[in-house]
Amino acid sequence: MVSRHYLRIKTMQALYAYNINPKAVVRAYEDDLVKNVRSSYELFLWLFALLPEIAFYRLKKLDSMKEKHNPTAEDLDPNLKFVNNLVIRQMEENKTLKQLWPKYHILWENDTDLIAKLFREIEQLPEYEVYMTTRENIYSEDKKLVLKIIEVVFANNDLLHWFLGEKNTHWIDDYEEAMLMFYQNVKEFKEDKGDECRIDSLFKSDEDVQFCRQLFRKTIEHSAEYTEMIEAKLQNWELERVISMDMLLMQMALCELLEFPSVPIKVTLNEYIEIAKWYSSDKSKVFINGILDRLIVDLRDSGRLVKTGRGLYQN
Repeated sequence: MVSRHYLRIKTMQALYAYNINPKAVVRAYEDDLVKNVRSSYELFLWLFALLPEIAFYRLKKLDSMKEKHNPTAEDLDPNLKFVNNLVIRQMEENKTLKQLWPKYHILWENDTDLIAKLFREIEQLPEYEVYMTTRENIYSEDKKLVLKIIEVVFANNDLLHWFLGEKNTHWIDDYEEAMLMFYQNVKEFKEDKGDECRIDSLFKSDEDVQFCRQLFRKTIEHSAEYTEMIEAKLQNWELERVISMDMLLMQMALCELLEFPSVPIKVTLNEYIEIAKWYSSDKSKVFINGILDRLIVDLRDSGRLVKTGRGLYQN
């Protein structure tokens, strides 16, 4: 399932796009936001289909070796440990995935060149070489190799990243989150679950969908108020000199602080400082931290900062 961190980033991107064209219909941008978040689940499903296709590619190659003019003993009796990997087989036979793959038209069979290149990278793993020294499939060993492939071959693969980005431009930004979901989901696979291993849903609950929508809409509704609050804390610094991304992140942080009582203060503060590291200037994290710290003090003193439930922790 997607993280709240990812949802904040997607909301920030939607708000940035909306601010460029503020005459646009808010609901249209809000719906696009949710649609873009949902598209990351399709990417997650494409990743699940990848290893079964690679194993099938390898099986066909091994079968073709038997048809050589002078096949070797190894050609005639190849080591099938990888193609029979128990975890890959669980993916291939998973009841949920077998329903979802046709629904999203997920099919790798026409992308043989990419599949071949990915298998060559898998073959070069030291862990693969050790794995293939035996022929017996042991679930723990099979799972360990699959997780290593995801972590080393897939996660930082520029070719795979580009290839999927060509299918959907939103996936360029979604790749890391979908890969993390994929890895964590496979990590939870159990041998005794067979073809019924749980496949994560996109959202943990409807609360996550509403988090996106409300953060987007309420940040827009209160943007003028939040801008005034931020401007009051700018010391020897004109509002016009504040980077637009910094302003947006601080507005979103204020929205969370005031409109989401179940989110702890420290969580909100840490999240937007972390996002600033990646999406704004080098000095933004220090600047944003300083402004928000002063605003939090004022909000506490005025009694406006009300937290409940989980929001009471780490405050």
